[in-house]
Amino acid sequence: SPKQHALEMVTLEELVPADHLLRKIAQHIDFEFIRPATQHLYCADNGRPAIDPVTLFKMLFIGYLFGVRSERQLMREIQVNVAYRWFLDLSLTDKVPDASTLSQNRRRRFADTDIEQVIFDGIVEQAMQKGLIGGEVLHTDSTHLKASANKQRFSVHQVEQRPVDYLAELNAAIDADRQAHGKQPLKPKASEPEFKETKVSTTDPDSGFMTRDNKPQGFFYLDHRTVDGK
Repeated sequence: SPKQHALEMVTLEELVPADHLLRKIAQHIDFEFIRPATQHLYCADNGRPAIDPVTLFKMLFIGYLFGVRSERQLMREIQVNVAYRWFLDLSLTDKVPDASTLSQNRRRRFADTDIEQVIFDGIVEQAMQKGLIGGEVLHTDSTHLKASANKQRFSVHQVEQRPVDYLAELNAAIDADRQAHGKQPLKPKASEPEFKETKVSTTDPDSGFMTRDNKPQGFFYLDHRTVDGK
């Protein structure tokens, strides 16, 4: 008979690899603090039962950690991934929440609050207490993220090019040195401000237009990441 219909006695615990990333996270971080931290955002006696906030934020962590780009896809991944179910305290037969339920909770319940920052800080504090963070060596890198904007749809703006602060500091140092030696400060040169043309997306004006050798041309964001060396 097909193996898919065979009855087997297994536990989620034995199905998740010992070196899985989620095991390492669960070993060091206790997420139960999320529940009291979000309690004021829930009503105890009105409306239908909500997704447990600990489970909700754990779902968002899974999506972020493993690069799942949509909540609908995230729910599909949780449905079939035993490690995700283990991390979320879901059994093999527990129903996974609907994607719209997750998104509405995230967008409406936590709107205009600082709860994401509170939870982030709580996790970092636990990592510090358990010696997971050194605070001595930090590694920073950046990359370009493509904006959801057509590179052909833009308007051209004139932007003034301002001298960088570093040059102003150098000029101030020269003036201080001349004054110390009894000399008159140099007269500033009168110059017209320089302007350059820049492309501004009509779809996503917050993005920037990138033109570089061996890079795709278009509208992008610059994303910076800093991680603790330890």
